[in-house]
Amino acid sequence: MNTASDQSKLPDPQATDLARESSAALAKLLKDHPEQDRARVRMDDTDLVLPRHALELLRNILTEMAQGNSVTIMPVHAEVTTQEAANLLNVSRPHLVKLLEEGAIPFSRVGTHRRIRFQDVMEYRAARTAESEAALQALADQAQEHDMGY
Repeated sequence: MNTASDQSKLPDPQATDLARESSAALAKLLKDHPEQDRARVRMDDTDLVLPRHALELLRNILTEMAQGNSVTIMPVHAEVTTQEAANLLNVSRPHLVKLLEEGAIPFSRVGTHRRIRFQDVMEYRAARTAESEAALQALADQAQEHDMGY
């Protein structure tokens, strides 16, 4: 089991290089075999059969490690604190509390503390990203209409 100090440790350059190679190889295998719903992995003399979803998660973890990032896995039904949610959204905690009180993100209370489902935070973030991309596309379209050279 990982300890808290293990989780925040960044991968060293050798691990980063290995993660980059492994991520690329695994991404190619997943792309070349889209119908494959599981894969066998051999470690020492033991064969493991992993579901495709686990392989996709592994690819994502390796991609993050290849970029020098530390990775933490959290179940989507887990609840996070307001500070953790604010960090995930890259906003201040007071701004997050305002969003919660406005009903933009559902939350529950545990005593006086607010708790937010991780899945709800990620859905809010995805919606904001989609809105930002749509607004950017609208600006680019408008620039094209007006022959602004973009």
